[in-house]
Amino acid sequence: MNWLTFPSDHLLCRCLGISITCLHVCLTLLFVCIILPTVLGVSFGIRRLYMRTLLKIFEWATSRMELEAKEKNQQLYKPCSNGIIAKEPVSSLQQEIQELRGSPRRLPSQPEFEMTDVFYFCRTGVESILDDEVTKRFSAQELEGWNLLTRSNYNFRHISMRLTVLWGLGVLIRYGVLLPLRVTLAVAGISLLLVLTTLVGFLPNKELRFYLSEKVHLMCYRICVKALTAIITYHNREDKPKTGGICVSNHTTPIDVIILANDGRYSMVGQLHGGLMGMIQRAMVKSSHHIWFERAEVKDRHLVAKRLSDHVADKTKQPVLIFPEGTCINNTSVMMFKKGSFEIPCTVYPVAIKYDPRFGDAFWNSSKFGLVSYLLRMMSSWAVVCSVWYLPPMSREEGEDAVQFANRVKAAIAAQGGLVDLIWDGGLKRAKVKGAFKEEQQKLYSEVLVGGQKAADWSNNTHLEHSKIPPGV
Repeated sequence: MNWLTFPSDHLLCRCLGISITCLHVCLTLLFVCIILPTVLGVSFGIRRLYMRTLLKIFEWATSRMELEAKEKNQQLYKPCSNGIIAKEPVSSLQQEIQELRGSPRRLPSQPEFEMTDVFYFCRTGVESILDDEVTKRFSAQELEGWNLLTRSNYNFRHISMRLTVLWGLGVLIRYGVLLPLRVTLAVAGISLLLVLTTLVGFLPNKELRFYLSEKVHLMCYRICVKALTAIITYHNREDKPKTGGICVSNHTTPIDVIILANDGRYSMVGQLHGGLMGMIQRAMVKSSHHIWFERAEVKDRHLVAKRLSDHVADKTKQPVLIFPEGTCINNTSVMMFKKGSFEIPCTVYPVAIKYDPRFGDAFWNSSKFGLVSYLLRMMSSWAVVCSVWYLPPMSREEGEDAVQFANRVKAAIAAQGGLVDLIWDGGLKRAKVKGAFKEEQQKLYSEVLVGGQKAADWSNNTHLEHSKIPPGV
């Protein structure tokens, strides 16, 4: 029956055999060079060398770009400014109203509304719309240079042929080499987490179960860190969170969890999801103490507080990891902390995380990208480079309420991470401004009017008292 075979069949078999052999070699190298050192906690310093090489390439590309732009008389960067609007020095509401009314000395003795007062609120409202402190925190952080990613600037690659070739080579490396390798590592890490945590959860011995669970979680998180080519620098490890406490941190991306869990064990808190995320949550809780809530339970503040209090009261359980902002901010600032986690009587361990935007934008804009598309963007970036600072533990002082304590912790995180400390609620990107803010402005305006009357009454009384004093006294 040899006459039924064709030369193309032999060629196809040979190609298939070569492909299987190459795949086997690649998987073997992947296991020996990446997964096995990760399990053993060994690092060869390749990622640090890779980071330094990228920085040199970025510096050369930026200098070349500036030189080409100078020769062509092109403007590369936007003019540097502190804001969209050139604002005058801040003055009080009373001074502004006085200037609008044309009365620089004082307000009329009778509290009354004048139509010119409207212009102050109109101007302030327009300034807030054009250059507010909330909206700009939910857009990508701008770079002065270029990191060879079109997502950071769409025009730099057209400046010269050399930069165009370099950019094209970067695309081939990121999507042809790094992305498949990272996806493979991510699948391996998640698969191992699902399988091993489920198996460990069946062990009858409690101490052995939690010991193996800690090792399994740490191994899988390290593999996921390698899948992102994450280069992390941890500072002040002597202040790492301990059992019986709550770890709070600023929030830029869902990757924050992996970044912190790569260096220690935490109990996660959050809503129970469906799909793949739900499978991972249910597998994790079988072998470790995590706190997951059903959708109907999340709004029950008393239930959430009770479960958190019961968890931190048990000194054998890992510290709870919470992101009090409740949403992701773009790596430039820290917004209002929700007070719920600061009402629990326990030690709080602040942690500051700061990402280096030169290697890729770590901010997750959940209103623009889904979780899967965001992770693919991160895996197709150059790397994830960040610094983590463990701050000294903090506790509520005498006479300090939960809001004041939350603001004090937030200020410490912002100062350590070089972030802007903002009072605004991050939920404003999806919700309307609370009525309390409007009422506060109305109260200030009414106090200005009433204050003008009080100042006039005080001036008249003073004049009468002086008139009663005999001459020469």
